This record gives sequence, C-alpha cells and structure tokens, in this order.
Amino acid sequence: MESMNAQSSMAHNARTMQTKRVKWKDINWIIAESYVNRLQVRIVKAVQKDKWRLVKRLQKLITNSFYAKAIALKRVITNKGKHTPGIDKVVWETDEDKSKAIEKLDTSKYHAQPLRRVYIEKYGKKEKRPLGIPTMQDRAMQGLMLLALEPVAETTADRVSFGFRRNRSAQDAMEYIFKLLARKTSPQWILEGDIKGCFDHISHDWLIEHIPMDKSVLKQFLKAGFIFERELFPTDEGTPQGGVISPILANMALDGMQKVLSDRFHTNRLGKVDLRFKNAHKVNLVRYFIVTAATKEIAVEAKEIVRDFLQTRGLELSEEKTVITHIDDGFDMLGWTFRKFKGKLIVKPSKKALKALKSALSETILGRGKAWKQEVLIEKLNQQIRGWTNYHQSVCASEAFAHIDYILYELLWRWAKRRHPHKGQWWVSTNYWHRRGNRNWVFCTEDKELLRVDHIPIVRHTKVRMDANPYFDTQYFLDRKFQHGMKRLSGRFKLIWKNQNGRCYHCGMPMEISDEREIFFKVPKSAGGKDEVNNMAYVHKSCQQIYLECCSKE
Repeated sequence: MESMNAQSSMAHNARTMQTKRVKWKDINWIIAESYVNRLQVRIVKAVQKDKWRLVKRLQKLITNSFYAKAIALKRVITNKGKHTPGIDKVVWETDEDKSKAIEKLDTSKYHAQPLRRVYIEKYGKKEKRPLGIPTMQDRAMQGLMLLALEPVAETTADRVSFGFRRNRSAQDAMEYIFKLLARKTSPQWILEGDIKGCFDHISHDWLIEHIPMDKSVLKQFLKAGFIFERELFPTDEGTPQGGVISPILANMALDGMQKVLSDRFHTNRLGKVDLRFKNAHKVNLVRYFIVTAATKEIAVEAKEIVRDFLQTRGLELSEEKTVITHIDDGFDMLGWTFRKFKGKLIVKPSKKALKALKSALSETILGRGKAWKQEVLIEKLNQQIRGWTNYHQSVCASEAFAHIDYILYELLWRWAKRRHPHKGQWWVSTNYWHRRGNRNWVFCTEDKELLRVDHIPIVRHTKVRMDANPYFDTQYFLDRKFQHGMKRLSGRFKLIWKNQNGRCYHCGMPMEISDEREIFFKVPKSAGGKDEVNNMAYVHKSCQQIYLECCSKE
C-alpha cells in the first residue's frame, strides 16, 4: 500500500512539474530517477509477457514525463561533449537555458536537424573515421527516447551480448571467453568477425520496421543527414554517428544472431536444444564478436550463417578483418591477446594496447607536458595510469605493468634533463626523485607522487550473471558495483568507498568504479579541512561540477 501511495505521489509531482516551469536547481534527482525507473520496470514486465500495446503506452508516458526529460537533459550537459555544439552553435550553460530546453522536448513538435560532420584519426591508419555531432536538442531527444527503448533492448537482447549494455563491460566478455576456451576440451578454432562499417550501413527499412519506438521520431533520427563544408548530405543508411541512441539501435539490429547459430548447431531434428549437439560442434557466440568452433570447417559454416544473417540488416562482414584462427596462434580482442601456451590459456594486454599507451605517455610527458610543473605532470600521468591499469587489472598484466614503469622512468628522465640541460645527473635526480617510505627513486613532490604501476595488484573480474536484468535484479547489481569497488580500491580510498556504501556523496546514486569520479572534501582544505578519511568522499565528476556551479552562484 505504501509503495502504491509513493508511486501515485511521484506521478502527481511529475504532473505538477509538467504544468509549471521548475528551476533546474530545484529538481530532486533521486525522485526523478526513481519515477523513471518504475516505468522502465513496467516496460520490462510488459515485454516479457508480449504485451506490446502496453509497452507502447508506457514508452509514451516516459517520453512525456518531466522527470525523464530532465534526466535526458542532465546526461547531455554532464558528458564530455557538453561544450561541443552542433550546427546551430547552441550550448546550454545557464539554469535558464536548461529549464527552457526541458519545455522544448516535445515529441509531437520535434524536428531533427542535420549533424555536423567531422573526421577523427584512426589509430595506426591514414584514413579518418567520420563522426557526426548532433545539436544539443537532438542529443537530449535521443537520450529521452533511449530511456524508453533501453528496457526493451535489455530484455530482448542476446545473452552473450556485452557491448554498449548496462552493467556489462569488456571484462565480462573477457571472462566469458576465458570460460569457453580455458579447458582442455574447449574449442580450438575461433572465427574473428568484423562488420564493415556497422553504424554506417544498417538498413533504415529494417530499423523502422523492427525497432519498437516512436516511428516518426526514429525516421527523423535516421534521415536527418549531415553537413560537411557547408553542404548538406542525405543519409539513406546507417544510424546517426555520435548519437547516444546509435549503439542501442546497432545492438538491436544484431540481436538474434545467437538464436540463428543455436538453431543450426545446438538443436536436434525436433527443433529442441540438445547439449550433445552443442558439445559436438562447440559453437559459441560472443558478441564483440567471435564464434568458437570444434573444427575449421564448422567455423567456415558459421561464417556463412553469420554473413546471411547480417545481409538481411544491410550489413556485411569485412573480408580483410574476418579471419579463422587456431587458439595456439592466438588472437587479439578488446585490447587483450588470447592464446594457449602448452594447453594453458593466457590473457594479457596486447602489443597494440601497450604501443598505444607508450605513445600517449610520450605525448603527455615530452609533448604537451614539456613546460608543465612537476605536480601537474604527476596528476595527468596518474589519471592515464589509473585508466589503463583499471582496464587491464583483471588479466595477466604483471609483466606489462613492470614494463610501463620502465618506460615512464625513461621518458621522465628525458623530460627532466631537457628542462635543465646545464645541470648534472646528480642534481637532476635529487631534485625530481626522492625517497618515500622504503622506496627510493620516487618521482614526487611534497604533495604529489607518481603511481608505481607494478605495485597495482591483479584482481580477477567476476563475470556478470548472464540472465540478470538491470531493471529487475537491482539489488544484485548494487551489491556487484559495491564489491567491485571493494576489490579494486585499497587503503583509505577503500575505507571512503565502504563508508558511503559505494554511493555518490552529492546525488546519493550508486557509483561504478569505472565512472569518472573525484574526491570531495566536506570541509575544504582552504577552510582548515584535513586530508583524512572522515573529511573525504567520492562524488561523480558531473555532480561535483553541478555543486561548484551552485556554490559560485550563491
């Protein structure tokens, strides 16, 4: 009874806010998230019962909801591209701009604008990757539609799909691949699939026919076109590059691949899944994607099945990048190398990933950072190191971590010598490297210290439960996020995480260890606050920005 009253109260609040202009800073984000989540849970239940008319009505409730519009807007103005305008050169910066923007998010009056086309560098290649930049209004509308579409996508998705999914990561895919290939009786052949221009070539007709969302809005997303060098180009295929909804549309276009392979390799003459067939063919799909097989011939057959499946969606496999490999030769995927040595599967950072990191560190130290103060350089390097090691911390990366320490020392020594060409080696070393505890040669200042990469522990990742739904199994995912932080963090940072139960100090929402986060001092150091656990808290970087904006206006 209490939950029904709470739900009706939130619905009443949402309707009230709909009828009057609400100041941006007055929005209660916890209530907003809770209200939208309740509607999303109802969508999941309706999908599971094949009540598609009810799904459509609930989606309309979300897209017309004030809270959903506010959440969609918040995600636009807190991501990395918040200062990057589209073709209209509009950026929402003031609270007044944000409040007006919420009012304009109306699906019945919506008209998508063309994307601003730019080209970005592709690592190790001369050609550039096209990227479309939507206007702020279009980004917000895509985010709003995403809130209504994502519960459907999560419920109907292939179980072995890991990319662009809520509460799933590349580490989950890695653990699943490890489980498939690690045993002595595991499949020996791997089909490494690569879809040629996946986002650029998905059939519009297929998307409009099969994607369960507002068709008029979807058509506008797909047919908006793009502007390059002041010329308008139409878009007859593909999803809007740079749009937040594009990954979900691409995922839904690829859903069903698992069933197609299962129907061929895992079923008997009666059409039922038979484990004897599954064990015989050893065909398993991992949606990033690879297909395992017992023999090379089966891998070739699986390739043809996948090719036919993609063709109905306007997609095709890249002949150059789609290869069939034996596990003893190994293959690269997601920045890791998977290879068996004398029957034992080893997963470690790939040579390409290490090369990319070396290049990034060199650019930071000898390029952008050649005139930086030591404190600034240490801060920037620690950010890069944490990001890279957090990603590779769950594989056999000890050797790679030690190598990175060596690379850092070589680059930093060149940096220091270049700054003081007339000083001797002893003077340079004693000015930049010091003793900390029982460690010598620590690159540090009084306040900042460079992370020692080879001291970062290797922590095995716990694979996500394959049948878990982020809208149903909320407690499972909350516990998982919290435990993930407890495993990865150490020292006082682990205590801070534990004290606030893995939630942001500002907004109270659960945090993921991979989220962009900052340390917040409850009593600022400028006001006498101490660098102690009781005075420190983890906050979302976006929440901290909002907090600072509010403080500056007071």
